[in-house]
Amino acid sequence: MSNIGVWEPAEPGVKRCILRADGGLMMMEVHFEPGAVGYQHSHVHEQMSYCLKGKIEFTIDGVKTVIEQGQTVYIPSGAQHGVTALEASALLDVFTPIREDLVKR
Repeated sequence: MSNIGVWEPAEPGVKRCILRADGGLMMMEVHFEPGAVGYQHSHVHEQMSYCLKGKIEFTIDGVKTVIEQGQTVYIPSGAQHGVTALEASALLDVFTPIREDLVKR
């Protein structure tokens, strides 16, 4: 059973929904409760994150960057990264290639 279009829990206080996964691109919406943490991790995929609402602190290879509604951040392939929601927030994440580790087909 596919999980595209289905909201799923990720970390505590974090839920995600894969919107599309076609060609070499994947788009996913992620919602965070205030203070929720997206744990440090890395992957071979390039990623761009657009802040739909709220304020999020990214740590990318040890460098902290805060983005707010309407701002974006780029995460290169292999970069160690994680986030902390400074308030209730939502991101639109785009990956290339598709995060097959997250998609159930």
